[in-house]
Amino acid sequence: MNILLINPKYPATYWSFKHALKFISKKSLNIPLGTVTVAALLPDDWNKKLIDLNVSELKDKDIAWADYVMISAMSVQTASVRNIIDRCKQAGTKTIAGGPLFTEEFEQFTDVDHLILNEAEITLPEFTEDLKTGQPKKIYQTDQFSDISKTPIPDFSLLEFKKYAMAGIQYSRGCPYDCEFCDITALFGRRVRTKSPEHIIAELDTLYQLGWRGSVFFVDDNFIGHKGKLKKYLLPAIIRWMELHDYPFSFTTEASIDLSDDPELMRMMVRAGFIKVFVGIETPEEDSLAECNKIQNNKRDLLNCVHIIQKAGMEVTAGFIVGFDSDTPHVFQKQIDFIQRSGIVTAMVGLLNAPRLSKLYKRLHKEGRINDTFSGDNTNYSMNFTPAMNKDELMNGYQRIIQGIYSSKAYYKRVKLFLKNYRPEFQMRGKFDFTLFAAFLKSILYIGVLKKNRKYYWDLMFWSLFNHPRSFPLAVTYSIYGYHFRKVFRELT
Repeated sequence: MNILLINPKYPATYWSFKHALKFISKKSLNIPLGTVTVAALLPDDWNKKLIDLNVSELKDKDIAWADYVMISAMSVQTASVRNIIDRCKQAGTKTIAGGPLFTEEFEQFTDVDHLILNEAEITLPEFTEDLKTGQPKKIYQTDQFSDISKTPIPDFSLLEFKKYAMAGIQYSRGCPYDCEFCDITALFGRRVRTKSPEHIIAELDTLYQLGWRGSVFFVDDNFIGHKGKLKKYLLPAIIRWMELHDYPFSFTTEASIDLSDDPELMRMMVRAGFIKVFVGIETPEEDSLAECNKIQNNKRDLLNCVHIIQKAGMEVTAGFIVGFDSDTPHVFQKQIDFIQRSGIVTAMVGLLNAPRLSKLYKRLHKEGRINDTFSGDNTNYSMNFTPAMNKDELMNGYQRIIQGIYSSKAYYKRVKLFLKNYRPEFQMRGKFDFTLFAAFLKSILYIGVLKKNRKYYWDLMFWSLFNHPRSFPLAVTYSIYGYHFRKVFRELT
């Protein structure tokens, strides 16, 4: 059996870092972890080939080679997914599809031959068994959650590592919180399921043996969902492994803001090599936080929480949302002020949308306010429901936020504020970083020479060299990030 696994293309968004990747000669930010995990679940005697459309092209001969084409996707990849399905249909090659997009919107994909929904550890083996007997069904679903401690190590061997900026692994699924706009608990449950420390170390060993060095993203939706297990078992194991291997990786992840409440946990994460954490802050408006059931953020000093995590030695990147029913026109300036005062360099502000399986979708559907499908991209000025605020006012306010935080003057001011206070304890060890040096040279050309606001770039470079020389690599990195963010929004407007 020949199986072609395809990771559909992502559009240029905050998350893609498309315009930044050219500075380090990479094609894609993250490896397609879901796809290589699915590959590991397939029978050993099946021939597997991976095409990631973010790093390579899909050719007709690839489709002709396959007995089946397998597609795993999220909502933001919908346009690419439809193109793949059309090409397979024209070629007469059968398709198998799964992942969040199909689990939530499977009714829209009638041309797919077999839909493997929910968690593949449960539904994919059922399909492969039926295929052996020649009686595969159209749809495989389950309301159960898998034991991820038994999930096999992803088949990383299918990847061309040199094309990616970041590898990835998963420690847990599920989140103890239940925010109204989020579909994570519907997809993965509120009970946090984890892999064993031995399992995670085996995945790190595999990456290491395959030659990966650099950034590794723990893709958990809330890495600290089970703090007790982290502190007692996983983090001590990672610390030992990193020390034994002379710190070949640096780690990033996602966590809830209550990370700031646990100094011991933050110290252990920093010792283990965690340098960056994404936090869903959403909004400084208490009423909007209460509206969306973001209880972990409500009734606390969010700005101070961010600074606590930064001072512990981890950069905070964060998500923000506008468009809640409780939002007033004052929210736009409040978002700008919060972001500028926080020193959060990578502040990803999006319009509220309602994923199909979220409680928000159910409420808005009941109110007759859903008017479109969920695109998965909250940065392209699209909303799939009618907001309470006048939509033109909301869109203008959203654009005001983007201009207020990503104009060169505001952005570089925020970078300086962060670097003044950031003193990371962990730094990757190794030889001279030629990739970063090449990125610096490219940044001189694309930002320091060709851009009209280059004075802010040069001010940051010299300020960093003379005042915080150890932070100079970060100053270069953030200049490149700013180039990407401004480019994305110029393309969208």
